[in-house]
Amino acid sequence: MSGSLSITSAIVDPALLDLPWNRPLDTWPQENIAALPKGISRHLVRFVYLSGYVIAIKETSPELARREYEMLRTLQRMDVPCVDPIAVITNRTDDDGEPLEAVLITRHLKFSLPYRALYSQTLRPDTATRLIDALAVLLVRLHMIGFFWGDVSLSNTLFRRDAGAFSAYLVDAETGKLYDGLSNGQRENDLEIARVNIAGELLDLAAGGRTDEALDPMAVSDGIVAAYRTLWTELTGSESFASSERWRINKRVERLNDLGFDIEELAIKTDDSGTRVRIQPKVVDAGHHSRRLLRLTGLDSQENQARRLLNDLDSYAATFHRGEADEEMVAHEWLATVFEPVVRAIPRELKGRLEPAEMFHQMLEHRWYLSQNESRDVPLAEAVGSYIDNILRHRRDEATIIGPPTGTFTGPTDVLDEDDWRSKV
Repeated sequence: MSGSLSITSAIVDPALLDLPWNRPLDTWPQENIAALPKGISRHLVRFVYLSGYVIAIKETSPELARREYEMLRTLQRMDVPCVDPIAVITNRTDDDGEPLEAVLITRHLKFSLPYRALYSQTLRPDTATRLIDALAVLLVRLHMIGFFWGDVSLSNTLFRRDAGAFSAYLVDAETGKLYDGLSNGQRENDLEIARVNIAGELLDLAAGGRTDEALDPMAVSDGIVAAYRTLWTELTGSESFASSERWRINKRVERLNDLGFDIEELAIKTDDSGTRVRIQPKVVDAGHHSRRLLRLTGLDSQENQARRLLNDLDSYAATFHRGEADEEMVAHEWLATVFEPVVRAIPRELKGRLEPAEMFHQMLEHRWYLSQNESRDVPLAEAVGSYIDNILRHRRDEATIIGPPTGTFTGPTDVLDEDDWRSKV
């Protein structure tokens, strides 16, 4: 390895120095490579083992690597769902002193999958719609902080299961720019890029026979525009009502909470006569349910997972305490007597199949289906055993899914979708 190697890193990990930086990425030895499913990329990307975890290495120019590294760090500080930037390495040369491309290193997002790996045989219309909805939420969050993506697509996004839906994470920030705020034209430009890119990606899958016959790629791609505009209006739009209807202020806050957002600041104005009130959210922050769950239990989960776990917590409180006990005390009791025993019951060899919160959500769904089918209240312990044997054992490991050797493109892997496990109940 050349002594001129330059490493800018957000972590202190000497193991970075042990990787073969004197070789082009496509010639790295197989023992370094982690075979994980990945999407299409304009650059060569490899997954590599490092100190007990997996990193993604992308070859690119020094300028683009440094710019994307700094952008991802900025987005992380702004609490935007994105991959974790680890390092930029420049001044690479081979053993003959010939220059090699710079690399950007990010941490592989555990339990995440590219969209091409989120189906087993064919991409179903409802799965495609859930992916689009998740991407629309991510795009709204990015636009609210003034981030223009410039290359919105399913390929530039990773997805994590989130209690029957998906959460989207930005992977590629190479074309992104951060402004004090975005104009309507900039937002519409990103939306049109998203619509065209998604249509092309789904048409590509359809041409390969990888989509359900009922899936209309154009209609699905148009769906991101509709989903985005609905959410954007709810988060930023103003509404006016009679002063006698002040209850609508709380109703607006509740609607945003139901969508998973908190209002940190609300502009409220009355007209000169005082008979009408106008309200508009000024500062809106995502993660309402996940923050409440983290505060009560210390569990860090996706938003829909948090909503599902909180529902079970609230049901537990209503059943055993009838609103008489302190909320934090009940949450601690639920964690110790319900959630943690379920997680501990998962055999060691199956713990990497799903995130604990997702496992718990799916177990609750499974218990409900069992109770419906058998017309009785199935005990929790029985439901857990049935879920492990009939559902979890048949899933692929989503912590680090091992698929075919990765190249610039890796094809679909055999991953069960939610509809698959529900059909097994």
